[in-house]
Amino acid sequence: MDRSSKYLVTGGAGFIGSHLVDALLANGHNVVVLDDLTTGRQENLAKAQNNPRFRFFRGSVLDASLVDELVEESDAVIHLAAAVGVKLIVEHPLESFVTNTKGTENVIESTQRHGRRILIASTSEIYGKNSSGPLNETSDRILGSPSVARWSYSTAKAVDEIMAVLYHRERGLRSTVVRFFNTVGPRQSPAYGMVIPRFARQAVRGEPLTIHADGRQRRCFLHVHDAVAALLLLLEHPGAEGETFNIGADDEISIRELADRIIAQAGSVSRLEHLSYADAYGPGFEDMERRVPDTGKLRALTGWQPLRTLADVLADAVADARADWRGGRPLRVPSTPEQRLPLTCGPVAETALAGR
Repeated sequence: MDRSSKYLVTGGAGFIGSHLVDALLANGHNVVVLDDLTTGRQENLAKAQNNPRFRFFRGSVLDASLVDELVEESDAVIHLAAAVGVKLIVEHPLESFVTNTKGTENVIESTQRHGRRILIASTSEIYGKNSSGPLNETSDRILGSPSVARWSYSTAKAVDEIMAVLYHRERGLRSTVVRFFNTVGPRQSPAYGMVIPRFARQAVRGEPLTIHADGRQRRCFLHVHDAVAALLLLLEHPGAEGETFNIGADDEISIRELADRIIAQAGSVSRLEHLSYADAYGPGFEDMERRVPDTGKLRALTGWQPLRTLADVLADAVADARADWRGGRPLRVPSTPEQRLPLTCGPVAETALAGR
């Protein structure tokens, strides 16, 4: 894409989406955001709002005609809109599943119809309970029973990936799929189960840090700015079309050690408090012991590598938590379905469109 490209970013008011919007605008592109503000926040786009090359539409990716209108006006699509976060998926499994499958189908169909390039966000949840590692893009998926709500998200994103692959093979869709592993940074809400922002906010308030189970689960955390850098490289690389890429860090840490480091970073007096998965998410919840990405494919194609360490991630998380606390901003929780209906906002030309 050249510097005059116009990008449609669904879910652009979300955590990753808003950082991507800022980067695209900084690189001279025009950006249209489609977001229903269910989990995204208008304030995430504060920096973009005054840019003449930016437009915001509020509405749903489930509205196929509105999606088609915006796709037709764009040069390329970055589809980030989704129901995300373990807590939201477990509490609203049916609504989340429909949003994550039908919404993606609408975006893919419209993108293929108009011959646009598309980058589709998927997730490390694709791998399910596979705790081996590092996991590459062809590693096996190991899932629990379909009756366990946790696995509905993995299944929905697998459906999204399958649609992208088949549309590419059979209809020439210019698609790239990316699987995010535990991306962290400023603007990330703790309201949907994300562990680092939750720990950081508990630590700066001197509250107990709630660790699920024994805390020996191992994860890797990537700074959002490094994730965005990977997206920009893939968007510019023709060799990324028709391919799937992991995006994540590869330095592991246990959740227990993570909690200790955040307490130290915050200079907090918080203690640790263990909570069973059943108490946190209800009976039958399942998790994996380890999740580590193999990002060799991404590195080989683009030369990408993370520039920020886990120490940088934790410093930013604590700083963001302190800013939220001082600003008195409440944690957002999922709204009811009735509150998520598309609403008119802003000028008449920007009525009711959008995604995540």
